[in-house]
Amino acid sequence: MSHYLVELYSPNANWQALPAAQRNHFLQGIQSAMAPLASMGVEVLALAGTQAGIDQASAHKFLGIWRFPDPALRDALLAGIRASGWYDYFDHINAASGSGGFEQHLSALATA
Repeated sequence: MSHYLVELYSPNANWQALPAAQRNHFLQGIQSAMAPLASMGVEVLALAGTQAGIDQASAHKFLGIWRFPDPALRDALLAGIRASGWYDYFDHINAASGSGGFEQHLSALATA
């Protein structure tokens, strides 16, 4: 079973006030920390800007979608994100789930 994490985030006032050199230093640290994830089975499915012109679009500027072989790796990534100071610079929400299909989802909705 795969496990998924969806992130939605936007730069906040702290990020916007940060000088370019400090932004670059912070992002280089993030890049270094992310490098070993693929060897652990973590897959980045998407890291991109969001598209504003869709129905019921989120106001968040960026999206991340990740796939993990187990929830422990997802939780380790989330702990690393917190420890990095990311949440100080980005207004951020997370959603996580395991694998599921259409029939299972409809059944869950029917009993919600």
